[in-house]
Amino acid sequence: MTDLSAFPITQRWPAKDPSVIQLYSFPTPNGVKASIALEEMDLAYEPHLVTLSDTDVKSDAFLSLNPNNKIPAIIDPDGPDGPIGLFESGAILLYLAEKTGKFIGTTSSDKAQITQWLMFQMGGIGPMFGQVGFFYKFAGKDVEDERPRNRYRDEAIRLLAVVDKQLNGKDWIAGDYSIADMAIAPWLNALGFYGTKDTVGFNDLKNVPRYVERFYARPAVDKAKNIPARPR
Repeated sequence: MTDLSAFPITQRWPAKDPSVIQLYSFPTPNGVKASIALEEMDLAYEPHLVTLSDTDVKSDAFLSLNPNNKIPAIIDPDGPDGPIGLFESGAILLYLAEKTGKFIGTTSSDKAQITQWLMFQMGGIGPMFGQVGFFYKFAGKDVEDERPRNRYRDEAIRLLAVVDKQLNGKDWIAGDYSIADMAIAPWLNALGFYGTKDTVGFNDLKNVPRYVERFYARPAVDKAKNIPARPR
């Protein structure tokens, strides 16, 4: 039987089946990247709900796997040199794609293009859209100074235009469906949760709305979008 005792996180979130990938996550745009990839790649895994409260993400158990206290994180008992723990959603997507040989293209050029758009999400869409959420839906909405709110709104509009242009004549962001789409589309969808679609002109775009619909019509995505399930 696979031994995961070297990972202290398993003391708080025990593995029922330590022979499969252990996913520690919450269904945020970053969190569902991992569950979508696991479903799309048909990998056996066991999800563990890690809430965004300090009692979970700042617990010693979770910090033992991710010192940056952010979901998602995984343990793969069948790593290249034995069990391996990983954090950062982009790194997890790359690892799983390389492990399976799926959704990362068939040539080195394909992989470079897909990785480029994955990094675009990690460095641009994720941080900027996250700030839009903070300033329009969460605590930042009470800030009287409108400059930070306008700054992130304008940057979101710019980034959406980049995506919309890239999707001209394409179903997916970088050729065939890939981990770049698994990274980008959940963040585009988050604008609805933030209540900012009208603010950033989402529905006025030519390609983005249909792209998001196409993404969420995939059976694996539809299943994974609430894994681990939110507490009721």
